[in-house]
This record gives sequence, structure tokens and C-alpha cells, in this order.
Amino acid sequence: MAQGNIFLPESLLAEIQSTAAAEHRTADELAADAVRKYLDEQKWQQLVTAGERRAREKGLTEDDVPRLIEEVRRENRTPER
Repeated sequence: MAQGNIFLPESLLAEIQSTAAAEHRTADELAADAVRKYLDEQKWQQLVTAGERRAREKGLTEDDVPRLIEEVRRENRTPER
């Protein structure tokens, strides 16, 4: 595992340490989990933003979603020949 320095406000560090102790974990584990969740959320938001941009480029709206889902389901039900 890599080691580095991250500077946090004392009050935030105290909260991390307190929460980690209550959960029988280390502050490092708690902080790593929090950063991982944040980064995952950022990736998800980037994906959503890209999807919204692509939908706008194609002229699609939320009202089109049920119809498109039904079209895909119908295509998937059609047996291949």
C-alpha cells in the first residue's frame, strides 16, 4: 500500500478517528473507503453527463425512454433465424 500525506482540518480528522474507532477500523481504512466512494460517484456522474449529452445530440428526451425500452425488449424477444 502506498503512503502519502493528506492535510485535513483538525475537526474533520477528529471525526474520522472517532467514527473509525466506533466501527473498529483504522482512520486510514475509513478515509480510503470514503475517497473510493467519492471517486466512484464522480465516474458515475461523468457517465450520466455523457449519456445526457448524447441524448441531447440525438434529440431524445425523457419522454422517449419508455418507447425506446419497449423497442429494445421487442427486438430481444424476436427469435433469430
